[in-house]
Amino acid sequence: MPIIKSAKKRVKVAEKAAVRNHKTKRSLKSAIRAFHKSLSSGSKVNETQAKAQSAIGKAAKKHVIHKNKAARQQKQLAARAKAAATVKKATPRKSAKKPIKKTTAAKKS
Repeated sequence: MPIIKSAKKRVKVAEKAAVRNHKTKRSLKSAIRAFHKSLSSGSKVNETQAKAQSAIGKAAKKHVIHKNKAARQQKQLAARAKAAATVKKATPRKSAKKPIKKTTAAKKS
């Protein structure tokens, strides 16, 4: 334990900052995890993407993560959301039309 008064204060300040940073990291990780879950389930992708990108931005603003890492993660989230949207659109839907039956040539008698 430190003896000098300013060193004692630094310990207290560092502990408070550690708690604050841990809380920010936990919310960041849970937001990203929720986004990945929504991708697999296919529901509310845009909402969870917005929340995850917001959490990443807040963490970068508070200097919990580096700004370049935040930009990279936001880019990756956007790419995954876009890929999920194109996969969803690309899946063929069942046509409402009845399939055309191939008719066999009529037998001549």
